[in-house]
Amino acid sequence: MPNHPEPGTALDWRALWASGDLARFIFISLGIMLHATNETMVATIMPAMVADISGVQFVGWTLAIYELGSITAGAAAGRMISYLPLRSNMAGAAFLYAAGALLCALSPGMGWLLVGRLIQGLGGGALVALAFVSVERLFPRLFWPQLFAIISVVWGAAAFSGPLIGALVADAWSWRWSFGLFAGGGLAMAAISFIVLSAPGATQTRGEVAPPFPAVALACLALSVMLIAYAGVTLETVRSGLLLAAGLAGLALFFWIDAMRPASRLFPARLFDARTTLGAGMIMVFAFSAATIAFTVYGPLLLTRLHGVSPLTAGYIIAAEAISWSVLSILVANAPPRHERAIIAAGAVMITAGMVGFAWTVPSGSIPLVLACALIQGGGFGIAWPFITRLIVASAAPSETTITSSAIPTLQRIGYALGAAIAGIIANASGFSGGLSTQTAAGVATWLFLAFIPLGAIGLAAGIVIARDAGRRQAPALEGGA
Repeated sequence: MPNHPEPGTALDWRALWASGDLARFIFISLGIMLHATNETMVATIMPAMVADISGVQFVGWTLAIYELGSITAGAAAGRMISYLPLRSNMAGAAFLYAAGALLCALSPGMGWLLVGRLIQGLGGGALVALAFVSVERLFPRLFWPQLFAIISVVWGAAAFSGPLIGALVADAWSWRWSFGLFAGGGLAMAAISFIVLSAPGATQTRGEVAPPFPAVALACLALSVMLIAYAGVTLETVRSGLLLAAGLAGLALFFWIDAMRPASRLFPARLFDARTTLGAGMIMVFAFSAATIAFTVYGPLLLTRLHGVSPLTAGYIIAAEAISWSVLSILVANAPPRHERAIIAAGAVMITAGMVGFAWTVPSGSIPLVLACALIQGGGFGIAWPFITRLIVASAAPSETTITSSAIPTLQRIGYALGAAIAGIIANASGFSGGLSTQTAAGVATWLFLAFIPLGAIGLAAGIVIARDAGRRQAPALEGGA
């Protein structure tokens, strides 16, 4: 058992290395890196993938199905840890990730690639969830804030390096080798886990009773997103309308089933009640997540096809949004509470402005302005999200604080999956159903971002409500301090 410093002492990196804790932390951070790098890498190599195996109608599915796998695995990982040691879970998740990446690399067509993306999403989602579990199980509480902060830095750095890795490997060999590289990384992580994760916290279970797994609710979620996505593959008015309606009804059913099963619930009560701070905040999270994912999914494809932008440049425009999010989030982290209202409102306005800007800059081909919109949109998320998250969690009932904090990223992922599925319908209706060409890409670029502006307006309205509530919360505090 390694010797840990007593509470109240500073983080000693030499002692952390001597104890073996630093090596363990670097190892579990590899799971974060595999997941985050792969997300931005796929956006970069998408044009080459579509040119090789066709299937432009299914571009939205590549993200939607990956996010569904991540959501399911994230929910399962916290429960599996009660039955199998952390080390076994980590090795299994890494192997699953590697298997999915390998299947993507060898896919003869888009169908097999989507199966690989689902398997990879299961492994990647589990790796992320297990990384946070590992911090709690393997390290002293004293280190948690610093280690979680480092994980955020790792995530940002990985997201930024993804386009470079994808573009360089694809240019040197093939887009398939980009997936092959991640398959090798997953296999290496699976093997090394049995060496690095040797502490009792990683090799023993605690005998905890896991809460029931929300299998019915998650199955309903997966089916509803797939119905929505499938509605846009072959566009027929009656058929597509029925599939879309069934998918949206299934999504509502998912939230209803979750609310009716308290023992396995993923979300707090009154999830979308706009009259409450929690409900308005969740509406903002969901609406903006769904409304802004279209650029991540289709941006590189449109920029390379329409304006001759290199895959590397397109990938870095995508990564710039993530970097702007991280940098501005750090810059406003210590802002005085009295500025909270203005920061939230400014963030909501910036996100909406970035969305509206894409609707003009992507079709026109003004690459510096496209980059500016990406920076504005990412910066809006960066300055608003920390305060939105804090307000949502603070407004939850004491008995629901934990479930509320974990529900926010889950709802984000559901928004990403739903937004990607809807983006597929819009893109195919705008021209991609007839194949990939400069002419069809021009039609998609014109309508894809405009169609999400109403959903962005809902997010903006919810952000204004949250900002107003933040002002009301601050008023009594200011009066008390006067």
